[in-house]
Amino acid sequence: MLAILNPIAASTAATPRRAPLRTLWKSRLALLALIWLASAPAPSFAGEKPAPFITEAYYQVQWGHFDEFMELFKRNHYPILARLKKEGHIESIEAAFPVNHASEEARWDFRLTLVIPDTDAFAKAMPAIIKELYPDSEKLAKDERRRFSLLKAHTDIVVRREDVSTWMK
Repeated sequence: MLAILNPIAASTAATPRRAPLRTLWKSRLALLALIWLASAPAPSFAGEKPAPFITEAYYQVQWGHFDEFMELFKRNHYPILARLKKEGHIESIEAAFPVNHASEEARWDFRLTLVIPDTDAFAKAMPAIIKELYPDSEKLAKDERRRFSLLKAHTDIVVRREDVSTWMK
């Protein structure tokens, strides 16, 4: 999920000196806000609820490292998302894994879809949740760097859903 939602989605080939966790979070949150603004629906009419922000994160893990990647994801990233969901900042979290094989170029190993009803509230809540769940920010940063070093590729895609039942009128 997301490099947008992940504070340590930096390339493993980054410079030896890394930015502090707080700086990484601020840049990820700024990117999230920009994407949200660019994809925001037209203003809603009175009483209409604005469309939620939906993002899909695709992870392609280096061969032989999937179990370690998932263990790190479940230990360090999922608890943040679960808390955001519990507090109402995420409407739904879905994980998907492909059943069939694909070519190496098209292969993905894990997809995470988040539906976020209010990106502003989401962005405001996340730093406090991270600080509460992971008071040792250096350990979290180290684990997240390791998790992302196991990836061959990672892509975040913002999607828009449409009710197809309205197409045949």
